[in-house]
Amino acid sequence: MQSLGLVNGKLVDLNENVVPMEDRGHQFGDGVYEVVKVYNGKCFALKPHLDRLYRSLRAIRIPATYTYEELVEFHELLIEKSGINEGAIYLQITRGTAARTHHFPEQIVPCLTMSIRPTGTVNTRPWEQGVKVILIPDERWLRCDIKSLNLLGNILGKQQAKEAGCYEGVMVRDEQVTEGTSSNFFVVKDDVIWTYPTTNLILKGVTRTIVVEKLVKELGLTVLEKPFDVKFIKGASEAFLSGTSTEIMPVTTINGTLVGDGTVGPITRSLQEAYTQLIDEECGRK
Repeated sequence: MQSLGLVNGKLVDLNENVVPMEDRGHQFGDGVYEVVKVYNGKCFALKPHLDRLYRSLRAIRIPATYTYEELVEFHELLIEKSGINEGAIYLQITRGTAARTHHFPEQIVPCLTMSIRPTGTVNTRPWEQGVKVILIPDERWLRCDIKSLNLLGNILGKQQAKEAGCYEGVMVRDEQVTEGTSSNFFVVKDDVIWTYPTTNLILKGVTRTIVVEKLVKELGLTVLEKPFDVKFIKGASEAFLSGTSTEIMPVTTINGTLVGDGTVGPITRSLQEAYTQLIDEECGRK
Protein backbone atom coordinates (compact mmCIF):
# COMPACT_ATOMS: atom_id res chain seq x y z
CA MET A 1 0.00 0.00 0.00
CA GLN A 2 1.52 3.32 -1.04
CA SER A 3 0.51 6.86 -1.89
CA LEU A 4 0.48 7.38 -5.63
CA GLY A 5 0.06 10.16 -8.21
CA LEU A 6 -1.31 10.50 -11.71
CA VAL A 7 -0.55 13.26 -14.25
CA ASN A 8 -2.60 13.45 -17.44
CA GLY A 9 -3.36 9.74 -17.24
CA LYS A 10 0.18 8.57 -16.36
CA LEU A 11 0.95 7.07 -12.96
CA VAL A 12 3.82 8.79 -11.14
CA ASP A 13 5.59 8.73 -7.82
CA LEU A 14 4.47 11.59 -5.58
CA ASN A 15 8.09 12.69 -5.18
CA GLU A 16 8.57 13.23 -8.92
CA ASN A 17 8.90 16.82 -10.16
CA VAL A 18 6.10 16.76 -12.70
CA VAL A 19 4.43 20.22 -12.57
CA PRO A 20 6.08 22.87 -14.81
CA MET A 21 7.13 26.19 -13.31
CA GLU A 22 4.64 28.09 -15.46
CA ASP A 23 1.61 25.95 -14.79
CA ARG A 24 -1.20 28.44 -14.16
CA GLY A 25 -2.38 26.54 -11.12
CA HIS A 26 1.03 27.16 -9.57
CA GLN A 27 1.20 30.84 -10.56
CA PHE A 28 -2.43 32.00 -10.34
CA GLY A 29 -4.46 29.28 -8.62
CA ASP A 30 -6.13 29.08 -12.05
CA GLY A 31 -7.88 25.74 -11.68
CA VAL A 32 -10.42 23.64 -9.82
CA TYR A 33 -10.30 20.56 -7.62
CA GLU A 34 -12.26 17.78 -5.91
CA VAL A 35 -11.61 15.33 -3.07
CA VAL A 36 -13.28 11.90 -2.99
CA LYS A 37 -13.18 9.52 -0.04
CA VAL A 38 -12.34 5.84 -0.54
CA TYR A 39 -14.04 3.31 1.72
CA ASN A 40 -13.47 -0.44 1.39
CA GLY A 41 -11.57 0.13 -1.85
CA LYS A 42 -14.44 2.03 -3.50
CA CYS A 43 -15.09 5.72 -4.16
CA PHE A 44 -18.05 7.17 -2.28
CA ALA A 45 -20.38 9.62 -4.06
CA LEU A 46 -18.02 9.86 -7.03
CA LYS A 47 -20.67 10.98 -9.54
CA PRO A 48 -21.80 14.12 -7.67
CA HIS A 49 -18.17 15.07 -7.12
CA LEU A 50 -17.41 14.77 -10.84
CA ASP A 51 -20.64 16.58 -11.74
CA ARG A 52 -19.50 19.48 -9.56
CA LEU A 53 -16.03 19.35 -11.11
CA TYR A 54 -17.51 19.90 -14.56
CA ARG A 55 -19.67 22.76 -13.25
CA SER A 56 -16.57 24.42 -11.79
CA LEU A 57 -14.68 23.97 -15.06
CA ARG A 58 -17.50 25.62 -16.99
CA ALA A 59 -17.69 28.47 -14.48
CA ILE A 60 -14.05 29.47 -15.06
CA ARG A 61 -14.04 28.49 -18.75
CA ILE A 62 -11.53 25.64 -18.65
CA PRO A 63 -12.40 23.09 -21.35
CA ALA A 64 -13.11 19.55 -20.17
CA THR A 65 -10.52 17.41 -21.93
CA TYR A 66 -11.34 14.17 -20.08
CA THR A 67 -14.67 12.39 -20.19
CA TYR A 68 -16.60 11.30 -17.12
CA GLU A 69 -15.73 7.67 -17.92
CA GLU A 70 -12.02 8.45 -18.15
CA LEU A 71 -12.02 10.20 -14.78
CA VAL A 72 -13.81 7.24 -13.20
CA GLU A 73 -11.16 4.93 -14.68
CA PHE A 74 -8.36 7.10 -13.25
CA HIS A 75 -9.91 6.91 -9.76
CA GLU A 76 -10.20 3.13 -10.01
CA LEU A 77 -6.65 2.83 -11.38
CA LEU A 78 -5.21 4.76 -8.42
CA ILE A 79 -7.07 2.54 -5.96
CA GLU A 80 -5.94 -0.64 -7.73
CA LYS A 81 -2.27 0.29 -8.17
CA SER A 82 -1.84 1.87 -4.72
CA GLY A 83 -3.57 -0.96 -2.87
CA ILE A 84 -5.21 1.64 -0.63
CA ASN A 85 -8.48 0.44 0.88
CA GLU A 86 -9.34 3.44 3.06
CA GLY A 87 -8.15 6.82 1.87
CA ALA A 88 -8.82 9.91 -0.20
CA ILE A 89 -8.23 10.87 -3.82
CA TYR A 90 -7.38 14.49 -4.65
CA LEU A 91 -7.97 15.71 -8.21
CA GLN A 92 -7.19 19.07 -9.75
CA ILE A 93 -7.35 20.51 -13.23
CA THR A 94 -5.48 23.71 -14.09
CA ARG A 95 -5.80 25.80 -17.23
CA GLY A 96 -2.38 24.50 -18.26
CA THR A 97 1.15 25.78 -18.85
CA ALA A 98 2.01 28.99 -20.70
CA ALA A 99 4.11 32.13 -20.34
CA ARG A 100 2.74 34.11 -17.41
CA THR A 101 -0.01 36.51 -18.43
CA HIS A 102 -3.25 37.38 -16.67
CA HIS A 103 -5.61 36.79 -19.60
CA PHE A 104 -6.27 33.29 -20.94
CA PRO A 105 -3.38 32.18 -23.18
CA GLU A 106 -4.34 30.78 -26.57
CA GLN A 107 -3.81 27.13 -27.53
CA ILE A 108 -3.23 26.01 -23.95
CA VAL A 109 -3.96 22.45 -22.82
CA PRO A 110 -5.43 21.86 -19.32
CA CYS A 111 -3.39 19.77 -16.90
CA LEU A 112 -4.91 17.00 -14.76
CA THR A 113 -3.13 15.83 -11.60
CA MET A 114 -4.43 13.33 -9.06
CA SER A 115 -3.13 11.65 -5.92
CA ILE A 116 -4.30 8.98 -3.51
CA ARG A 117 -3.27 8.72 0.13
CA PRO A 118 -4.37 6.41 2.94
CA THR A 119 -6.39 7.95 5.76
CA GLY A 120 -4.41 6.14 8.43
CA THR A 121 -5.70 5.61 11.94
CA VAL A 122 -8.82 7.68 12.51
CA ASN A 123 -9.59 9.20 15.91
CA THR A 124 -13.36 8.70 16.25
CA ARG A 125 -13.64 10.78 19.41
CA PRO A 126 -14.64 14.04 17.65
CA TRP A 127 -17.58 12.34 15.94
CA GLU A 128 -18.65 10.76 19.20
CA GLN A 129 -18.25 13.76 21.52
CA GLY A 130 -18.44 16.78 19.22
CA VAL A 131 -16.01 19.60 18.46
CA LYS A 132 -15.43 23.27 19.18
CA VAL A 133 -15.73 25.95 16.49
CA ILE A 134 -15.01 29.66 16.40
CA LEU A 135 -16.82 32.34 14.41
CA ILE A 136 -14.58 34.29 12.02
CA PRO A 137 -15.10 36.94 9.32
CA ASP A 138 -15.83 35.57 5.85
CA GLU A 139 -13.19 37.38 3.80
CA ARG A 140 -13.28 35.23 0.67
CA TRP A 141 -14.11 36.31 -2.88
CA LEU A 142 -17.71 36.31 -4.12
CA ARG A 143 -17.69 33.05 -6.11
CA CYS A 144 -17.44 30.56 -3.27
CA ASP A 145 -19.73 28.23 -5.25
CA ILE A 146 -16.78 27.41 -7.54
CA LYS A 147 -14.44 24.81 -6.08
CA SER A 148 -11.35 26.67 -7.23
CA LEU A 149 -7.75 26.42 -6.12
CA ASN A 150 -7.97 29.91 -4.59
CA LEU A 151 -8.23 28.95 -0.92
CA LEU A 152 -6.17 31.59 0.88
CA GLY A 153 -9.17 32.93 2.81
CA ASN A 154 -10.08 29.39 3.87
CA ILE A 155 -6.51 28.62 4.92
CA LEU A 156 -6.18 31.75 7.04
CA GLY A 157 -9.52 31.02 8.68
CA LYS A 158 -8.57 27.41 9.41
CA GLN A 159 -5.31 28.56 10.97
CA GLN A 160 -7.18 31.06 13.13
CA ALA A 161 -9.42 28.23 14.34
CA LYS A 162 -6.44 26.00 15.05
CA GLU A 163 -4.70 28.70 17.07
CA ALA A 164 -7.90 29.11 19.09
CA GLY A 165 -7.93 25.38 19.87
CA CYS A 166 -10.94 24.76 17.64
CA TYR A 167 -11.72 22.18 14.98
CA GLU A 168 -13.20 24.64 12.49
CA GLY A 169 -13.75 28.30 11.75
CA VAL A 170 -17.36 29.10 10.85
CA MET A 171 -17.54 32.22 8.71
CA VAL A 172 -19.80 35.26 9.04
CA ARG A 173 -20.47 37.67 6.14
CA ASP A 174 -22.68 40.76 6.51
CA GLU A 175 -23.83 39.42 9.89
CA GLN A 176 -25.03 36.15 8.29
CA VAL A 177 -23.45 32.79 9.15
CA THR A 178 -22.33 31.16 5.89
CA GLU A 179 -20.19 28.01 6.19
CA GLY A 180 -17.00 26.53 7.59
CA THR A 181 -13.56 26.96 6.04
CA SER A 182 -13.74 23.38 4.72
CA SER A 183 -17.29 22.34 5.60
CA ASN A 184 -20.93 23.37 5.50
CA PHE A 185 -22.61 24.45 8.74
CA PHE A 186 -26.02 23.55 10.19
CA VAL A 187 -27.92 24.40 13.35
CA VAL A 188 -31.02 22.77 14.85
CA LYS A 189 -33.65 24.93 16.48
CA ASP A 190 -37.12 23.75 17.56
CA ASP A 191 -36.41 20.45 15.76
CA VAL A 192 -35.86 22.26 12.44
CA ILE A 193 -32.48 22.09 10.66
CA TRP A 194 -31.21 25.42 9.32
CA THR A 195 -28.39 25.99 6.83
CA TYR A 196 -27.32 28.81 4.51
CA PRO A 197 -28.88 28.58 1.02
CA THR A 198 -26.84 27.55 -2.02
CA THR A 199 -25.96 30.95 -3.44
CA ASN A 200 -22.60 32.11 -4.78
CA LEU A 201 -21.51 32.74 -1.18
CA ILE A 202 -21.06 29.09 -0.20
CA LEU A 203 -19.88 25.87 -1.79
CA LYS A 204 -22.67 23.40 -2.41
CA GLY A 205 -21.03 20.51 -0.62
CA VAL A 206 -21.65 16.96 -1.81
CA THR A 207 -22.22 15.81 1.77
CA ARG A 208 -24.46 18.84 2.35
CA THR A 209 -26.55 17.79 -0.65
CA ILE A 210 -26.81 14.23 0.67
CA VAL A 211 -28.04 15.57 4.01
CA VAL A 212 -30.52 18.09 2.58
CA GLU A 213 -31.89 16.13 -0.37
CA LYS A 214 -31.74 12.55 0.88
CA LEU A 215 -31.13 11.87 4.57
CA VAL A 216 -33.45 14.56 5.93
CA LYS A 217 -36.31 13.22 3.83
CA GLU A 218 -35.66 9.60 4.74
CA LEU A 219 -35.64 10.48 8.45
CA GLY A 220 -38.78 12.63 8.23
CA LEU A 221 -36.92 15.76 9.34
CA THR A 222 -37.38 19.37 8.24
CA VAL A 223 -34.65 21.54 6.76
CA LEU A 224 -34.75 25.24 5.91
CA GLU A 225 -32.16 26.74 3.57
CA LYS A 226 -32.37 30.30 4.85
CA PRO A 227 -29.81 32.86 6.09
CA PHE A 228 -29.48 33.30 9.85
CA ASP A 229 -27.35 35.52 12.05
CA VAL A 230 -25.10 34.98 15.04
CA LYS A 231 -27.89 35.77 17.51
CA PHE A 232 -30.00 33.00 15.98
CA ILE A 233 -27.44 30.26 16.64
CA LYS A 234 -27.22 31.16 20.32
CA GLY A 235 -30.62 29.55 20.80
CA ALA A 236 -29.79 26.40 18.83
CA SER A 237 -30.18 23.02 20.52
CA GLU A 238 -27.74 21.31 18.13
CA ALA A 239 -25.17 22.20 15.49
CA PHE A 240 -23.08 20.16 13.08
CA LEU A 241 -20.71 20.37 10.12
CA SER A 242 -20.77 18.35 6.92
CA GLY A 243 -18.04 17.59 4.40
CA THR A 244 -16.30 14.83 2.48
CA SER A 245 -13.63 14.32 5.13
CA THR A 246 -15.69 15.83 7.96
CA GLU A 247 -18.68 13.56 7.22
CA ILE A 248 -21.32 14.57 9.82
CA MET A 249 -19.41 16.26 12.64
CA PRO A 250 -21.27 17.38 15.79
CA VAL A 251 -20.51 20.87 17.09
CA THR A 252 -20.91 21.20 20.85
CA THR A 253 -19.20 24.54 21.49
CA ILE A 254 -19.34 27.80 19.50
CA ASN A 255 -17.11 30.69 20.58
CA GLY A 256 -16.64 29.05 23.97
CA THR A 257 -20.39 28.67 24.60
CA LEU A 258 -22.06 25.27 24.77
CA VAL A 259 -24.58 24.36 22.09
CA GLY A 260 -27.67 23.12 23.91
CA ASP A 261 -26.49 21.03 26.83
CA GLY A 262 -23.06 20.50 25.25
CA THR A 263 -23.68 16.94 24.11
CA VAL A 264 -24.37 15.45 20.68
CA GLY A 265 -28.09 15.86 19.99
CA PRO A 266 -30.52 13.24 18.67
CA ILE A 267 -30.98 14.80 15.22
CA THR A 268 -27.25 15.01 14.61
CA ARG A 269 -26.80 11.46 15.82
CA SER A 270 -29.55 10.15 13.54
CA LEU A 271 -27.94 11.88 10.55
CA GLN A 272 -24.55 10.39 11.46
CA GLU A 273 -26.04 6.91 11.57
CA ALA A 274 -27.90 7.36 8.29
CA TYR A 275 -24.78 8.70 6.56
CA THR A 276 -22.68 5.78 7.80
CA GLN A 277 -25.32 3.36 6.56
CA LEU A 278 -25.28 5.03 3.14
CA ILE A 279 -21.49 4.60 2.92
CA ASP A 280 -21.83 0.95 3.96
CA GLU A 281 -24.43 0.31 1.26
CA GLU A 282 -22.61 2.10 -1.56
CA CYS A 283 -19.13 0.80 -0.75
CA GLY A 284 -20.05 -2.69 0.44
CA ARG A 285 -18.86 -2.26 4.01
CA LYS A 286 -20.25 -4.66 6.61
